[in-house]
Amino acid sequence: MAIFRYQGRNAQGAQVSGQVEAATQELAAESLMSKGVIPTSLSEGKVRTQSSFDLKALLTPSVPLEVLVIFCRQLYSLTKAGVPLLRAIKGLSQNSDHKTLKAALEDVSQELANGRSLSSSLQMHSNVFSSLFVSMVNVGENTGRLDQALLQLANYYQQEVETRKRIKTAMRYPSFVISFVAIAVAVLNLKVIPQFANMFQRFGVDLPLPTRILIATSDFFVNYWAFIVALLVGSWFAFRAWLKTANGRERWDKARLRMPIVGSIVNRAQLARFSRTFSLMLTAGVPLNQSLSLSAEALDNQYLENRLQEMKSAIEAGSTVSTTATNTGIFTPLVLQMISVGEETGQIDQLLLEVADFYDREVDYDLKTLTARIEPILLVFVAGMVLMLALGIFLPMWGMLDAIKGG
Repeated sequence: MAIFRYQGRNAQGAQVSGQVEAATQELAAESLMSKGVIPTSLSEGKVRTQSSFDLKALLTPSVPLEVLVIFCRQLYSLTKAGVPLLRAIKGLSQNSDHKTLKAALEDVSQELANGRSLSSSLQMHSNVFSSLFVSMVNVGENTGRLDQALLQLANYYQQEVETRKRIKTAMRYPSFVISFVAIAVAVLNLKVIPQFANMFQRFGVDLPLPTRILIATSDFFVNYWAFIVALLVGSWFAFRAWLKTANGRERWDKARLRMPIVGSIVNRAQLARFSRTFSLMLTAGVPLNQSLSLSAEALDNQYLENRLQEMKSAIEAGSTVSTTATNTGIFTPLVLQMISVGEETGQIDQLLLEVADFYDREVDYDLKTLTARIEPILLVFVAGMVLMLALGIFLPMWGMLDAIKGG
């Protein structure tokens, strides 16, 4: 959401000024006029980012994508059947099981009854309806194709749901293995190794290097476990605070795209989301620069978002889409080629949709094989731990047997 600074006159003719939050300049003007303010100047100010602290948004549970998919499909069916919009929204608010969505729809129905448009009413609930959602509804209202806009949103969110489910499924096995290994290491260092250390000390045998390393590690865990816990908790909060800074968020999002094994998957998934969102906005008739801005916000990656905003500024300055896309350095040759061909043929939206489908298939395949690629790394890691533990325990035991036989 963007913040627009305005100057204008109210119903009494007095001059007023302030700021209003809206997805677009048109929605900002409409919101002001609905409040009885005639804007004489309207300029975009700072953009609200996810890093800004919002206590109300933090305490309000977000609406799952699955719920939004059902809402879009239900509203699409009602509007296509010719049901009046106010009646449709009231009916969906009464039948909704999600408290946050239900409260938002009740407010939206009241605003509709007061004469406000659907898009401006939805825009008042940015914690439920994203700027992408609001802009699509706004385009649907202005073109008389609200039902088609809702259907496109439903398909878009459905694709997002499926992608997230595939990612969670692929990461389930590595997460379980790493969690159990961490628990096993804690138990060994806190309970098992100290018992062996006492036994070796009673027999007075010379301890080999692996055993000394294990005992030193165990002693550190036993004596400083509170410090370790505090350090981990402090590091987590420090990391979260760093992510709230613009520079920290951008650096972390850039690092995510360059991680081994998973980085390429994340990158292609983000490119697929951008291509699908950009195509969706262009097909709906949203202006090119606004489509780029909304597509950037939908990525949930500050590094890519900043590059796309730079691309938008370059296009507004007169550069071609293909040239600015090449200069950003974030697109693969496939995307650049499709953008170039689409710019020449006037079919960027169709070609980008094909790019999104291609990357979705690649991401789906990579996610299915992700476990197979991570397994060797996990096996080597676990095997190294077992070898170190075995050497650390059995080497001094063999020394103890030799001492007993010699005695």
